[in-house]
Amino acid sequence: MTDQAVSAATDPEKIVSEVKAAPRQLQPLRRLFPFLLRYPLRLALTVLFLLVSAISSLAIPAVLGGAIDEGFVAQNLDNVGRYGWLIIGISVIMAVASGARFYFISVIGERVVADLRQAVFAHLLQLETRYFDTHRVGELTSRLNGDVTVIRGAVGSSFSLALRSLVTIIGALTMMILTSPVLTIAVVVALPAILFPVMIYARRLRGMSRRTQDALADLSAMATEMLGANRTVKSFTQEHVQAAHYDTSSEASYRAEVKRLGARAFLVGMVIFLGTAALVGLVWWGARAVFDGSVTAGQLGQFLVYALMASGALTNVSEVLGTLQTVSGATERLTEILDTKPEIVDPARPVALPTPPLGTVTFTGVNFSYGEAGSDKVLTNVSFSVGKGETVALVGPSGSGKSTTLSLLQRFYDVDAGTIAVDGVDIRDVKLSELRQRFAYVEQEPIIFAGTIADNIRFGKPDAAMDEVIAAAKAALVDDFVTDLPAGYDTVVGERGVMLSGGQKQRLAIARAILKNAPILLLDEATSALDAQSERLVQLALEHLMEGRTTLVIAHRLATIRDANTILVLDGGEIIDHGTHDQLVAKGGRYADLAKLQFRTAEAV
Repeated sequence: MTDQAVSAATDPEKIVSEVKAAPRQLQPLRRLFPFLLRYPLRLALTVLFLLVSAISSLAIPAVLGGAIDEGFVAQNLDNVGRYGWLIIGISVIMAVASGARFYFISVIGERVVADLRQAVFAHLLQLETRYFDTHRVGELTSRLNGDVTVIRGAVGSSFSLALRSLVTIIGALTMMILTSPVLTIAVVVALPAILFPVMIYARRLRGMSRRTQDALADLSAMATEMLGANRTVKSFTQEHVQAAHYDTSSEASYRAEVKRLGARAFLVGMVIFLGTAALVGLVWWGARAVFDGSVTAGQLGQFLVYALMASGALTNVSEVLGTLQTVSGATERLTEILDTKPEIVDPARPVALPTPPLGTVTFTGVNFSYGEAGSDKVLTNVSFSVGKGETVALVGPSGSGKSTTLSLLQRFYDVDAGTIAVDGVDIRDVKLSELRQRFAYVEQEPIIFAGTIADNIRFGKPDAAMDEVIAAAKAALVDDFVTDLPAGYDTVVGERGVMLSGGQKQRLAIARAILKNAPILLLDEATSALDAQSERLVQLALEHLMEGRTTLVIAHRLATIRDANTILVLDGGEIIDHGTHDQLVAKGGRYADLAKLQFRTAEAV
């Protein structure tokens, strides 16, 4: 009884939360039904075996009551043996059904969890860049992993336990009424006296699960961010400071959980006392009924077993309701992701880009801001065009809108006003995948994945043969350093390419772009952070990449863009000048001053 009472401590907390606020707090669980209903056969078998198991368990006390009256009370050993064999037979059926139920519901649980995780991850990949500007990746990872793990327990076992317990409660109550209506009335009268004070106290425990999960998600996000930036943390000797921040957040989460556990511990003691008192009262009332002759000893024993079964089942239901409250919070956090609609989507009637590609780009009166339209403009009335095979360079101070221009061209964001056209077609009228296939993008700090060198190059064309990978690597001068590695192209580069130098990362990114073989090349300061030797090698690789391609290049080092067909000078989000290198130098102005400074410095060096 103590174990049941301890379990029941969870019961009132959850029952109150669900009875009072089930439509609101458990509503997110409805989102799991489509994932469950994908497997109707497994669900049907689970329900079948669940009913067989529950009915078998309900049959045992009835047989036990007969064994007491016809065997022990009548002192008939043959009847005891006969009833004993009957109980064993029922137990075999119950054991097989219980094992099958556990297997099928567990398999469904694992399948649903896998499907849910895949759905959330796929949806995250579809969300626009702006979403990730305002959401921490560590917190999203916590939802994807931690919250899905929380849901696994509910789908795998809690749902099954809840259904079995509900069947048991209904069956046990029915058998209690059939066994002794008088004793059943006593139970019905006593039950509110137990539950009412517990339900009142349990109101204090509502909402704690979601807050705890949010706190853990914040801890996960902080850990992911700091561990990912461990070199910066060490360089600025912030180990102790960041550890202290983490400790503070962790302690706050700990204190909140301890407070909740303290309240639940009090609830445990309350339910143990009330449950024990109720059991003693029921035994006393039953003994009186036996002495009066209104029930037999076997019926009393049978009734008590059914009462304990109902109590245990109610405890299980309450535990499940408690678990489901936690799961509801986890499901809500995941469905918040699934319910987030991408702002940048394919048009209803996409227009096909010309084939073969022309490789032209046109900006016409483009305005853009990262906030609400019109606030803090990053680009203002930007207009320019790039012809097939031309190289256009973007020059200007940090924050002038150069990188934003490349982001808008790939439609990571939508413009506030104006149009951007690729090959003569407004990019908002083109399928996103088709549009982005026209670009090869080399970033200032290229993303290198934690795989092999070959895997990273093949990211530009996943189905590429090894010969194509090697050809791209040679064109990007990657093959020069790969041949010196013991594992060659199978060398694992570590997370974010930690095993490679800056120049090697850049050349690897260029090889990836060469393999993609897109008609328009976007270079975002690809050589700005390199030493002279690495810059020379990367510049050679870029020359291979730029051959025959339309190129938009952002550069702080003007020596890399002297041969560009057009140089656009940006300042404050506006194009303040344009022309070739020689034209801009001859004009004087911002570009001429910058060129004079850089080339004098280079000559001095």
